[in-house]
Amino acid sequence: MTAEEKDAFADAHLIEEKLAGRLVHKGIFFDVHQDRIRLPDGRESTREYIRHPGAAVILPLHDDGRVVLVRQFRYTIDRVVLEFPAGKLEDNEGPLVCAQRELQEETGYTASDWRYIGTIHNALGYSDEALYFYLARGLKHAAPHPDAEEFIETFSVSLVELSDWVRMGRVTDVKTVVGTFWLEKILGQGF
Repeated sequence: MTAEEKDAFADAHLIEEKLAGRLVHKGIFFDVHQDRIRLPDGRESTREYIRHPGAAVILPLHDDGRVVLVRQFRYTIDRVVLEFPAGKLEDNEGPLVCAQRELQEETGYTASDWRYIGTIHNALGYSDEALYFYLARGLKHAAPHPDAEEFIETFSVSLVELSDWVRMGRVTDVKTVVGTFWLEKILGQGF
């Protein structure tokens, strides 16, 4: 990289500085913070954001190419949605351990082959939540063990059908949309 190219990526003129902060809400699932900040031009402003421990997203792939999805009601949008299995990281839990736990809890499946795919920040305008994606193969089914407050249906669908659902807007969950595109890429079907 040339000096000119490095200068194009210099960030000092974009950085905001935290002046003060406070916890607005301590929740079970996440915390809400409000900070007073100094903008790059010297003015002051406020930032409100959610601190989240992160989550693991599982792309469970059967040997025949079908993918495992879950159906569950999402209170925030008042409807049942189709999603890849996923779950919040517990205290001191790594993303892979979380993915393995959540796949078994939500779907009853275990996997013998795990591959890290990537990480996204799905709402970085107001949250630090990171989603860690894993491809799970070598699936074996047992009984699911969802959390006491989870009511989930599990089913399998072809990637072609899932891709169509994404394109038609039937699937709008960001982790499932991103995961579908990654699976298309991984399996050589393009976007």
